[in-house]
Parts: sequence; C-alpha cells; structure tokens
Amino acid sequence: MHPEHRMRVEKSLKRKLDARCSLFVLIYILNYLDRNNIAAARLKGLQTDLNLDDTQYATCLSILYVGYILMQVPSNMFINRIERPSLYISCAMLLWGLISTLSGNTHNFTGMVIVRFFLGFVEAAFLPGALLIQSKWYTRKELTTRNAILFCGNIISNAFSALVGAGVLSNMQGVLGHAAWRWLFWIEGGITMAVAISAAFILPDLPHNSRGFTAEELEVAQLRMIEDVGEADIDGAGQGVFDGLIMAVKDVKIYLMMLTFTAYVVGLSFNAFFPTLTGTLGFDYVPTLLMSSPPWVFSCIVSLFNAWHADRTQEKFWHITGPIIGGIVGFIISMSTLNVAARYVALFLQASAYAGFIVFYSWISSSFPRPPAKRAVAIALINAFSQLGNVAGSYVWNLKENGYRKSYGIVTAMFGITIIGSWLFRSILGNLNKKLEEGEQAWDMQPDVAERTAEMEHLDSPDEALRMQKGFRYLL
Repeated sequence: MHPEHRMRVEKSLKRKLDARCSLFVLIYILNYLDRNNIAAARLKGLQTDLNLDDTQYATCLSILYVGYILMQVPSNMFINRIERPSLYISCAMLLWGLISTLSGNTHNFTGMVIVRFFLGFVEAAFLPGALLIQSKWYTRKELTTRNAILFCGNIISNAFSALVGAGVLSNMQGVLGHAAWRWLFWIEGGITMAVAISAAFILPDLPHNSRGFTAEELEVAQLRMIEDVGEADIDGAGQGVFDGLIMAVKDVKIYLMMLTFTAYVVGLSFNAFFPTLTGTLGFDYVPTLLMSSPPWVFSCIVSLFNAWHADRTQEKFWHITGPIIGGIVGFIISMSTLNVAARYVALFLQASAYAGFIVFYSWISSSFPRPPAKRAVAIALINAFSQLGNVAGSYVWNLKENGYRKSYGIVTAMFGITIIGSWLFRSILGNLNKKLEEGEQAWDMQPDVAERTAEMEHLDSPDEALRMQKGFRYLL
C-alpha cells in the first residue's frame, strides 16, 4: 500500500474508531452511576428507610466489589476468545441496568446486599473488557489518551451523578407514593437498559471482523498493531483456554502492579463518599450535591491533558506520580484546616489525583503487550485485585472525627505506597530494557552466539518482550 494512501486509510479508520469507541464513555458514566448512586440516595433517606447502621451501609457498598472481583478474570478470558465482544458487553449492560432498578425495590439490609452483590458481578464485564478492546485497536502511543477519554466517563459520572441526584431527589419525593431515592435507582437503571440496546450495533468488535469498516481499514488496523511491538496481536494457534492465566501468574510484574494499584484505589476511595465529604462544608443537601460537581469537571480537564502529554512523551511514572502528589496536598489541607474555602479547594486537588490513575491503566496494557490472552488476564487480574481497595475504602471513611482527619491520614499513606510501588515497577522495566538493548548489541556483534544465548536465557522467561522483534522497549 502506498504511504500516502495508507495515511488516508488510517485517518479514516481512526475517525470511525474514535466515534464508535466514544460510546464507551457514556456506558462508563452509566456504569458508575448505577454503582455509586447509593451515595446520593443516602442523603435523602435510604439509610433511614432501610434501617441501616453505618457498618451495614458500608457493607452494602463493599459487597458490590466481591462480585466485581470474582467475575473480572473469567469475563476477560471469555471476551478475549469470542468474535463479537460488542454483543457480550451490551448483554451485560442490559442485565446490570435491570439489576440496578431492583435497588429501588429493596426494603431491608438483606435485599440491598443481594442486589449490590449481583450488580457488581455483572458490571465486572465492562471496564476490563473495554480496556482490552481498545488495546486491540490503538497503539501504545495512542492508548493513554483514548483511555483518558474513556475514564472521563468515570470522572464525569461523579459530577453528573450529583446533578442527576439533585434533580431527582428534589422533585420526585412522594411521586406515586414512593421515596425520591427509589426513583433515582429506577430512572438511572432504565436509561442504562435503553443505551445497552444501541451498544450492540455501535461498539467495535475486533480488527479483523468489525462491522462498519472497509477491508482496507481492517487491514491497516491489523498492520498498525504488528508495527507497534513487532508482533501480531493474536494468540497462538495451539494456545489453550488457561494459557493466558498461566503466563500471567508466572510474571512477578503483575503482583507488584496488583499491590501498587490496590493502594492507589484505597487512596481514591473518597470518591464514593464525595457528597458526604462535601457535606462537611456545612451546606444543605442540594447545594452539597451541586458543589460536588465542579471538582470532577476540573479532574476531567487535568486528566485529558495529563494523558495527552504522557502519550506525547511516552513517559508513565511521572505522569502518575504528579497527580498523586497533588492529591496528597489536598488531603493535607483537609486535615489541617476547617476553613470552608480551603477545604473546597482541597476537594479539587483530591479529585485531580484521578489523572494518574488513568495513566496507570495504560501502563498495564503497554507492559504486557503480547500475547493478548496474557494481556487480557493481566488487565482483569490487576483491576480485580485492586477492588479490594474499594472494599477496604468503604470502611476507611467511617472515621468521622475532626472532619475525617484519620481517614485522610490513611489515604495519604496509601498514596505514598503507590508512589513507591510505581518507582519499583519502573526500575524493573528499566532493567528489562537494558537486557533488550544488551541482547541487540550482542546480536549485532556475534549473531550466532547471541541466538544460542537468547534461546537459553529467554525461552522460559515470563517476559515475552525479551523474545520480541528488535527495537521493542517498555515504556517507563
């Protein structure tokens, strides 16, 4: 294909792909609304109507992540092997929308716990699946920005949920004899089910079979992924169902990322309590919900810029650490003063810590590039294990004394652990890059000896990159 023609085809491909993947943003907004609308419902009587104490409410929050953790790895192993992942995600979305509406029909602690468990179980299919699909289409130089656009759905949902919550909770109380918080679940769940139907027709599938692209565009899509790391983004012909899982559990990098990412999630656990933390400023519930939105809009802007710069510079560590440091400053302000203006500014800094979280996700994909079966398990396994941080975080914010000072101390420590873990991971990748460079130099000088040495040293290595085409390097 002529370079100029290839450029035109690739531009058309990315334009179509970006348009279709933009639906992931809306789905993620709904995914997060259905998961976290319980926080807004709490402000309008959910906890009182269901007779929940603080521990039971925290259990209702945390039980969702039990189902979420259990299903992620099996779901991503399955989605990596099917030809039409768009249908799988749309069916899962339809089901979790239905389950979400049932939250409005609960009348006690037991009912809410059951609904929340199954909600997490079904919602687990979306995020790892969306990240895997995007990693099959976008190169490493494009992925962080696209993931940032996806995660803006997460961030916007924090702002949007407050606005929707304010509207529903203010106007639906007593309508048809039901409490406003019940209407919140019914309305948001119904919207989710409506969008799920369209997702089956809009979302892309795989670079070799997706509908809506020309044959040339699909050819270029596959070629781009080969050029990105020097190897086709396909699994081996004889690869078994569990081979990706076996490769993943043998790689020590995954365990370090699991622990580091979990600490990060604990540090970000304030998001589920954000309306409550905003409430410490002393305003009524509607102003509190409205004031919860601007920090997340700010976070979205910071995240997009941070991701764009990370892609442009092909650097990960500092683009993760920088926003974390900003979040730590916000935590310290919240612990140090009762001044309303200062504490509100601190909420902006805390929300902006999400910018590093997004870059971390793309770091996972780029650090386990091939084969896709291993990458699928790595994404799901790290994300699933990190949800233990949400379980722990549900209880971190029970420490209400002095404006949640102890809670802020805990999440500050977790952010510190995240920085240390990220630095260790960066060091491991740096050492692997040195091995890759040394291997290439040896090949250039003595190719026969280098070939035999490579076979001996790297054949059983869990780092598949050591066997990839010349020129591959991990992103630091």
